[in-house]
Amino acid sequence: MDQWNEENPDIQVKYTDAGGGTDSSAKLVTAARAGNAPDIALVEYTTLPAMIVADVPADITEYVSDIQDAFTEGTWAQTTFGGVTYGIPQDVGPMANVFRADRFEELGVAVPTTWQEFRAAAEAVKAADPASVIAALPPTEFGFWAGVATQAGAEWWSSEGDEWTVGIADEPSLEVADFFEQLVADGLISTDPLLTPEYNAALNAGTMLSWPSAVWAPSVIESVAAETSGSWEMAPLPQWTEGDAAVPYQGGSALVVTTSSDHPEEATKFAKWLNASEEGNDILINTQSLYPAATIGQEMTEGNEPPPLMPQQTDFYNVAAQIASDTIPVTWGPNVNLASSVFGDELQKAITNGTPWRDAFIATQEAVVEDMVKSGFTVANQ
Repeated sequence: MDQWNEENPDIQVKYTDAGGGTDSSAKLVTAARAGNAPDIALVEYTTLPAMIVADVPADITEYVSDIQDAFTEGTWAQTTFGGVTYGIPQDVGPMANVFRADRFEELGVAVPTTWQEFRAAAEAVKAADPASVIAALPPTEFGFWAGVATQAGAEWWSSEGDEWTVGIADEPSLEVADFFEQLVADGLISTDPLLTPEYNAALNAGTMLSWPSAVWAPSVIESVAAETSGSWEMAPLPQWTEGDAAVPYQGGSALVVTTSSDHPEEATKFAKWLNASEEGNDILINTQSLYPAATIGQEMTEGNEPPPLMPQQTDFYNVAAQIASDTIPVTWGPNVNLASSVFGDELQKAITNGTPWRDAFIATQEAVVEDMVKSGFTVANQ
């Protein structure tokens, strides 16, 4: 804010920290309904469709045509619905695999490049060291499950005009359910929660060998297992089809100009500077420690030192840029929070009761469609 305000005396910005996640989203909706939301707000991609339904973000299409090329198609699609742009991408989390390079080498297990190889690696880990597991993939990690289903060809939400289609129980999703269900049935992966004391202990002990997640994962692991620094590396997410490297995002956020703003053009000008310029991206990278959404920002990171968790992987940001260059556009629906809650409950029920995982995906689909129809949306496959 200080840098912008010094360089732009006619457009002054005041910063307020409203918290994060669902708390800030709820506050933003309340403020917008009262007509006193801030001019600009940071919104997670998964939350943006619900915000649009609540009439929080303004249509800024007319102000941003000059920066669209600063982002990949998949990134820009996160903030554009029905040809209308509601935000400027700030940071992204292209999916990736973070793994214990030392343990894989010690056990003589090859790092998987496909999900079929992931299963083979899980079997090899179990055979070589029964006390270790290749990964924990709990039912509450909605972003992961949506991501790997999208990677397999699913579209959990899509829209054309005012009509929506829900695909949480489409065939690619059900095949993904079958694949991971079998891994659990064979004792090859854990479904225990992430970042609990038990999980963190496994990270520190070297018995949790990987985290299929996103490029932001190293900072999370480093915060709970700093003493393992130098043992980890990052690689692309395993592929469903060999040679198809495209991955969706897991996480990320955008700056939106709210419908309460009396200065939408000026607010957008600031958001464009912060998220699309070289000067703004330098701040995002080196002050905020974000992985930027803009391609220029991603290119700038390639000269940076790798994360503290993996100082030996000098090509970390080259790998990250390579992953981010091939991403899948994703449309999130207006009731992601409900979908996440139902999905976590239903999948945990299936794990506990030993019932088909497909049932959890189907139950989530039914709940999501019912909720959307009840809320007044037109759903093609209700």
